[in-house]
Amino acid sequence: MSTTQTFPKGFLWGGATAANQFEGAWDVDGRGPSVDDHFMGGSFERPREITLAIDPDKLYPNHDGIDFYHHYAEDIALFAEMGFNVFRLSIAWSRIFPNGDDAEPNEAGLAFYDKVFDCCREHDIEPLVTISHYEMPYHLVEKYNGWASRELIGFFERYCETIFDRYQDKVTYWLTFNEINCGTMDMGSMMETGLIQGFEGPASEIHTTAQQRYQALHHQFVASGRVVRLAHERYPQFKVGNMDCFILSYAATCDPKDLIANQAEMRRMNWFCSDIQVRGYYPSYAKRFFEENDVRLEMADGDLDDIAAGKVDFYTFSYYMSGVVGTHDVKKTAGNMTFGGENPYLEKTDWGWQIDPDGLRYALNEIYDRYQIPLMVVENGMGAKDEVTPDGRIHDDYRIAYLRKHVAAMREAVADGVDLMGYTWWGPIDLVSAGTGEMRKRYGFIYVDKHDDGTGSYERIRKDSFYAYQKIIASNGADLD
Repeated sequence: MSTTQTFPKGFLWGGATAANQFEGAWDVDGRGPSVDDHFMGGSFERPREITLAIDPDKLYPNHDGIDFYHHYAEDIALFAEMGFNVFRLSIAWSRIFPNGDDAEPNEAGLAFYDKVFDCCREHDIEPLVTISHYEMPYHLVEKYNGWASRELIGFFERYCETIFDRYQDKVTYWLTFNEINCGTMDMGSMMETGLIQGFEGPASEIHTTAQQRYQALHHQFVASGRVVRLAHERYPQFKVGNMDCFILSYAATCDPKDLIANQAEMRRMNWFCSDIQVRGYYPSYAKRFFEENDVRLEMADGDLDDIAAGKVDFYTFSYYMSGVVGTHDVKKTAGNMTFGGENPYLEKTDWGWQIDPDGLRYALNEIYDRYQIPLMVVENGMGAKDEVTPDGRIHDDYRIAYLRKHVAAMREAVADGVDLMGYTWWGPIDLVSAGTGEMRKRYGFIYVDKHDDGTGSYERIRKDSFYAYQKIIASNGADLD
């Protein structure tokens, strides 16, 4: 049984990006190097490598991205043409505080985002701003080992105070940390918490302890709590949310041991961080997990009060795939950055990510039942190999099918009673893949003539999916044919 119900009036339709993956201009107008600026390119078969020093003879794809820095007006106009009323983007921390611990902010960086937000407003597009999206000033890694140090709490607070004050009349919706729960994973801690001090080599060889990861996360929880409270006290017009990477998992069999194993995985991966940011306290199941994994958090007086006082206003998450968890032999998925086992009922993308639109409906219901606050899907999409035809067209029927199925799943969840406030497709314009550093892994409705070897004209071309999403937005999700 399905519904033809449309989405609520005022539903937010748009796309999501990250400064480090598409902005470029990595050393322009006073911007300092970020963590991602030390990542070379990789591929499906070859992991990205990290270098301590920037080698001018090597390719760092994030340095140029797709040069949104010089194309923002053109790109935002294209988003408006699709019908966007929201655009999720991140602020590059190192564009505001080049080293992270600077005494004063970089005015040129602040001025750039003034122009971007003003451009959005001119097109009636609401900015949704991620404060920290998988990057921090590299100096904070070199000197402090990222979020391993409590000192980052203060640096983050000063950064937030600066941008809150500067953009208080231009931005209403804020997210503190992107996919914060990826910090629970060994490799994920590299991107989320910056625990890579002194490391050089393939990113896949980074190893951290549970103690290091969860201590770094604790510092982020305290920082998030403090800035959410700051926003509520000084800027009552602000709405501040969290952001999780929701990796839905299913029990591999009906063996009760598989159900218990999957419950533990869902708690670790999907519930732990959001329970803290939404409910304002560490969940009861964390005690046993910490004991079994030798985690002994160092907390300062007032930390738990800061967390309790900084509960978020709405819950946002990314959703790309689902996996399978079990105690028996489970075949692992082949894709980079994928999790869990293969599901024989699901198709996969070119990069091995399992496509599960029904899982999105299930996830929305589970999340809303748990928290009862407004939800927003702020990343959803598929990386694929696009081909430009001789007449300059991109016929991406596979992306259109993926989009329609996931919008239909959200529509069902709304009919189920979920308070869903918006949807932003990941990569409405092609950008650099976070996992592989590739351009050929394309997500966008807009093609960018930029390639893995760094060449390209940066020309923007509308794909067939551009018009499909335009149609969906114009009908508020009713027209999926």
